[in-house]
Amino acid sequence: MGPGGTGEPEMDLVRLARLFAGPRPAGLPIPQSLSPRGVWWTGGRVGLAWQRNLQPARPVSAAFSSSLSWMALGQGSRKMSTQHSQPSPPAPQDEEEEESFGTLSDKYSSRRIFQKSTAELYNLRLREQAVEDDEERETEPRAWQGRRNTPYWYFLQCKRLVKEGKLAMALDLFERQMLKEERLQPLEYNYSVLIGGCGRVGYLKKAFKLYNDMKKRQLEPSDATYTALFNVCAESPWKDSALQSALKLRQQLQARSFQLNLKTYHALLKVAARCADLRMCLDVFKEIIHKGHLVTSETFSFLLMGCIQDKETGFRYALQVWRQMLHLGLKPDRQNYNLLLGAARDCGLGDPAVASRLLLRPQEEMALLQPPARGRRRAGKKGQSNLSAGMAARLHAEALEKQLFLEPSQALEGSPEPWDAQASKAQPEMESKTQADHPAVLAPLALRPPPLEPEVNLLTPGAVPSAVVSFGTVATPADRLALIGGLEGFLGMMAEHGLQPDIKTFTLLAEVVEPGSPAEASLLSTLDAHGVEADVTFFNTLLRKKSKWGDLEGAKALLPVLAKRGIVPDQRTFCNLAIGCCQRKDGLQLLVDMKKSQVTPNTHIYSTLINAAIKKLDYAYLIDILKDMRQSQVPVNEVVIHQLEFAAQYPPTFDQYKGKNTYLEKINGFRAYYKQWLKVMPAEETPHPWQEFQTKSPKERDKSEDTGVDRGHEGQR
Repeated sequence: MGPGGTGEPEMDLVRLARLFAGPRPAGLPIPQSLSPRGVWWTGGRVGLAWQRNLQPARPVSAAFSSSLSWMALGQGSRKMSTQHSQPSPPAPQDEEEEESFGTLSDKYSSRRIFQKSTAELYNLRLREQAVEDDEERETEPRAWQGRRNTPYWYFLQCKRLVKEGKLAMALDLFERQMLKEERLQPLEYNYSVLIGGCGRVGYLKKAFKLYNDMKKRQLEPSDATYTALFNVCAESPWKDSALQSALKLRQQLQARSFQLNLKTYHALLKVAARCADLRMCLDVFKEIIHKGHLVTSETFSFLLMGCIQDKETGFRYALQVWRQMLHLGLKPDRQNYNLLLGAARDCGLGDPAVASRLLLRPQEEMALLQPPARGRRRAGKKGQSNLSAGMAARLHAEALEKQLFLEPSQALEGSPEPWDAQASKAQPEMESKTQADHPAVLAPLALRPPPLEPEVNLLTPGAVPSAVVSFGTVATPADRLALIGGLEGFLGMMAEHGLQPDIKTFTLLAEVVEPGSPAEASLLSTLDAHGVEADVTFFNTLLRKKSKWGDLEGAKALLPVLAKRGIVPDQRTFCNLAIGCCQRKDGLQLLVDMKKSQVTPNTHIYSTLINAAIKKLDYAYLIDILKDMRQSQVPVNEVVIHQLEFAAQYPPTFDQYKGKNTYLEKINGFRAYYKQWLKVMPAEETPHPWQEFQTKSPKERDKSEDTGVDRGHEGQR
C-alpha cells in the first residue's frame, strides 16, 4: 500500500523507476525529461524527496530544450497521467516508446554518407595503407647529423660535380641533402649552376623544373639563369619541343621588358641555329644589333651553325656570312674556320647562277653592303667617321639578309653591264691562253693540275681572278675545299690571321680532302709540321674514308701507324674497318682478329657487317654473322632488327616458282634460321637520353652512396 492508502502509487513508482532506467537525451537531467504534469501525484514528503534527489547537477543547456523534445516528452507525460486512474500492466507499444526514449537526436547526426564495405575491401584498404606507410618511411629524409653547411658551400660542391660530369650526383646533393635533410633555403646561384649543368647534356625537363621551383621560392633569375635555359634548349635531343620552350621563354622576357646581355643572346642564337633555321638566326642577329650590342666572331660562329642546317645551299650561305664578318673588320677565330670546314663537308653550293653572281663579283657585293644612297649623302656631308658602328652594322645585317635569301629570278634580273664589261675584257685573254670550250668556268679540284695551292680562294674576294665568271660542277667536299684554297691555301689563311690549327681542324680536313690525292698523303706530315698530336678520332676518320672507298688494305695499313704513335684502337676503329668488309672472308677474319686482341665486338660492329652483307645479298655471310653474334651473346637492338627484317623480305619482282635466282637461292634458309635465332637472342632496349641523369631511389642510393660530400665539410679534406 502507498502512503495514500491505495495500491496505485506503488505501481506508479515501479513504472517511474523503469522510466528512469530507460534512455534519455544526452545532457538533460531527469526532472527535465518529464513534463510538469508527470509528477503531480507524488505529493507530500515523498514528492519533495524525489524532487530533492533529482535536482540537476549542472546548468541545463538551452539547446536541448527544443520544442520537438518537449512535444515528445509531453506526449509521454499525458500517457502516464491517464494511467493513474486505471492501472494496468504495461503494453508492448509503451515498452517500445520507453526503449526509444531519448534517441531522437540520432536523426540529426552529422554523418550523411554511408558506404558499403566487405571484408575483401577492408583488407585491400589495409594493404594499401601499409604500402603508403612504407613509402613514406622510405622517402622520409634522415635527420642531418653532420656539420651544418651554407648555400655557398653547396654551390661550390655542385659546380665541382657538374665539371666532372656527375650531374646526377649534383642534383641528388642539392635536392636530398640540402633541401630535405639540412632544410636550407637555396639562393639563385644554387639553381643557376644546376640549370647550367642540365644545359650541357640537354636535360630540358629538369632544367625548367628547377626554374619553376626557383620562381615559386620568389628568387629572381639572373642573366646566367636565362643563358643556361636557352643553352639547354639548344642541346636538347628533341628540337621541336626545345624550340617551343625557348620561344615561350623569349616571349615572357619580352613581356617583362627584360634586357638580355650578349652572352644570353648568343645562347638564343644557338637555339635558332640548331633548332630552327637561318632566318630566325638573322632575326636574332638584327635584334642584337638593334639593342646596341657589339657583334664578335663568336656571334658569327652561331650564324655559321645556322648556315650548316641548310644542306642544299649552306656552303654558299657560309661564304657570304664569312665575307660579311671580314667586311665588318672582325678577325676570325679557330671555331669559325672549323665551322667553315663543316659547311664544306655537309652542305652544297646551291644554284650555280646565284652563287656565281654573289660570290664572284666582289665589287657589286661591296656596293650592296654599303648604306643606302640617302645615308651615303648624309655621311658625305658629316664625314664617314660620324656614321656610328652600330648604324653601319645594322645596314650590313639588312643587306646580308637580302643577299642570303635572294631568289634565282632576282639574281638574274640585275643590270648585265658590269658582267658584260668584265666578260669582254677577259675574252681575248682567255682565247689566247686556253683552248677549252668554256674557259670561264671554274673547274673542280679533281680536274686541276697537281699543285696543292689553287689560284682561287673565295675566302678573300680580291683573290678571285677576273677571268672566272661562273662555277662548274661543285658536287663533292673536295670540290668545295678547292674553292676555299685547298689544304695549303686554307691553312695559309689561318696563318694570316695568327691562328694555329688544332686536332679538330685536321680531322675535318681529313674528311674533305680528295681520297687518294697528294693532299691526303701529306696530311700526316702537315699535322706533324704544325706540332699537333694526332688522336684516335683523327685516324678513325682516315680509316672510315678509305673503307668507304673500298680500300680495305689501305685502311689496315694505318693500324701499324697507330701502334707506332702509341694510340690504342677503340670499338669505333674496328667499326670503320667493318665498313670495308664486303667479302665473307674479310668480315669473319675481322671478328677473329678482334677476339684475339681480347676486344669483344659490340652491336654496332655486327650491324655494320650485316649492312655490308645485305648490300651483296650474301645470305650465307649473314648466317655466319648471326651465328657469331649468338655465340658472343651480344644483345640485339632495334637497328639490327630493322636490318634483318629488310633482308628477310622477298623482292617485289621475285617469283621463286618462275625461275631460279642465283642471288636469292639461299633466302629461304636464311629466313628459317633467322626465325629460330630471334627466339634465343637477348634484346637491348634503347636507353633514354636522360636516364643516367635522374636521381636514384633511396634503396639504390644506400647501395652506392660514396660521393665524398655527404658528410658536410669533411668532403673537402
